[in-house]
Amino acid sequence: MEDQRKTIYTEIKPDRLDRYLSSVWSDLSRSRLQKLIEDGHVTVNHSVVTNKKTLVKLNDCVSLTLPPQQPLDLLPQKIPLDILYEDDHLLVINKPIGLVVHPAPGHPDHTLVNAILSHCDHLSGINGVARPGIVHRLDKDTSGAIVIAKTDLAHQSLQQQIQRKTAQREYLGIVHGVPQTVQGTIDAPIGRNPRERQKMTVLPTGRAAVTHWQLLEKLGMYALIHFRLETGRTHQIRVHSAHIRHPIVATPSTLTSPLKSPK
Repeated sequence: MEDQRKTIYTEIKPDRLDRYLSSVWSDLSRSRLQKLIEDGHVTVNHSVVTNKKTLVKLNDCVSLTLPPQQPLDLLPQKIPLDILYEDDHLLVINKPIGLVVHPAPGHPDHTLVNAILSHCDHLSGINGVARPGIVHRLDKDTSGAIVIAKTDLAHQSLQQQIQRKTAQREYLGIVHGVPQTVQGTIDAPIGRNPRERQKMTVLPTGRAAVTHWQLLEKLGMYALIHFRLETGRTHQIRVHSAHIRHPIVATPSTLTSPLKSPK
């Protein structure tokens, strides 16, 4: 069933449509509101508006229609879950190595999402029908705690915590070689290798990526490193570790590659 909402702009100073709507309906994230505007679900004075930067003015009538949530076209599958914490709003799972987080080409099922759907009867729908409840991801070959949102409100709160850096993502990894310093920061943008599109690499035109690291223990020809992410790019730790010539041990060759100059 559709959810229809209406509001009248009463401020003297005009404001951007997306910013105004996010202040009126705080239960909806700004990114979701922008997508609703783009998809034609918002009207201003009974006319559809698709530009999020449209200015709303005094006495403008703004209406929003939330389309009914699409049914999940995913099969719940009974896959064992190592649950670290659970309440009515969220679920924290210790994801093992080898488990894909959500369906994707080559992995249509037997993912963490399929397992969660078997465990929970409701999940946040903010990330769409293929990624219900998924706030952040871990590589298939990475183990660690992953947070699942059961409600949209919990999803939005968790995303805001990550964006504001009040929630931190920390990992341990064993790398080849021993860094010459005990700590450091890698500030290098990450993007898809233009010659090997399935792989990620440090790229001048990539998205900003920052990783803080600290040497915890020397292990002969290897080292145990503590990583703290300031951003969350695809394969960020693996790419940044390889960039400083201390790649993560056993990193699959299909994930990362250095950007080589053409011959």
